[in-house]
Amino acid sequence: MKDLIGTITTLVDVGATTETAYGWLLVIRLDLVGMRICVVGGGSWGTTIAVLNAPSNETILWARRGELVDEINKKHTNSRYLGEHKLPEALRATSDIAAAVAGADVVAMAVPSQAMSSVMREVAPNLRSSAVLMSLSKGLERISLLRMSEVIGAIAPNNPVAVLSGPNLAHEILAGQPAASVIACEDLDVAMMLQELFAKPAFRLYTNPDVVGCEIGGVVKNVVAIATGIAQGFGFGENTRATIVTRGLAEMSRLGAALGAQTQTFAGLAGLGDVMATCASAHSRNTTVGMRLGRGESILAITASMQTIAEGVQSASAVLALARRHGVEMPITQQVAAVCEGEISAADAWRVLLSRSNKSE
Repeated sequence: MKDLIGTITTLVDVGATTETAYGWLLVIRLDLVGMRICVVGGGSWGTTIAVLNAPSNETILWARRGELVDEINKKHTNSRYLGEHKLPEALRATSDIAAAVAGADVVAMAVPSQAMSSVMREVAPNLRSSAVLMSLSKGLERISLLRMSEVIGAIAPNNPVAVLSGPNLAHEILAGQPAASVIACEDLDVAMMLQELFAKPAFRLYTNPDVVGCEIGGVVKNVVAIATGIAQGFGFGENTRATIVTRGLAEMSRLGAALGAQTQTFAGLAGLGDVMATCASAHSRNTTVGMRLGRGESILAITASMQTIAEGVQSASAVLALARRHGVEMPITQQVAAVCEGEISAADAWRVLLSRSNKSE
């Protein structure tokens, strides 16, 4: 596969005819059809990625709960996360992680960020040496402050690691609505292979070598979404939302630059695109958490009532710690972290932000 991708890249570089290049693309597509894909994590996004690929490739979904595995295999639904949406009969699920991972060409990790390390330790012994690992998760480890690709790479150092990021609202993509995302990987051959494998007619994928930027965008946008949700909970309008989004992007860009990311990444799908989708969506868990905080609910009551994890609640303090480590000022993140840790109310956090001294943009 790597040789085929190198060939098509060379053909394009030397100006091959459209017919020749298209012929090679057909060869690549035919070669990819026989690949085996394992998605680790049976939440809404992991299941969606599995659904997109099940019709054309052998796809197996790992979930820890036996009752979810039975539902997917027998009823072809995942009602907890995706309602009554019918899943392809070709999609198989298992709670046996060794069986799921064994023989897979691509393993997509779709578990919550705080569980990534422990699950990866179950995955690693069963990996093929050539298997590509792809993170679908957007978060930082709270203690180590590592990005998900760093967590994966530390446990499986000999396997290529990529990241799928961008505006990934599972319900819309599952419904076939047009969307686009980014495959981030330092190895262009791997990025192109994953692009060809996961792209669908209504799901367009772009490649980007800036793994750091794409991951920081995916992490910080969740924090920004909680802040915009708080504003909505207070009853504030579009001016306020635009202000938070803009200043949140500034914080994202400052942190990314300090970590070596390319600043233009934050103007793309993994930055601005993801922020816009998350902050505007009624399906966004992070925005929903923020709205409930703005209406006066406690963070403990909110998290206890949610079936799925809002990554921003878990990652806000880690983002702030990472920013402080690198001397980056992130006032919105600081207040969101304080609220999510139960140290301050949403109303008090808002007053702190509004009391900041005037300065140049």
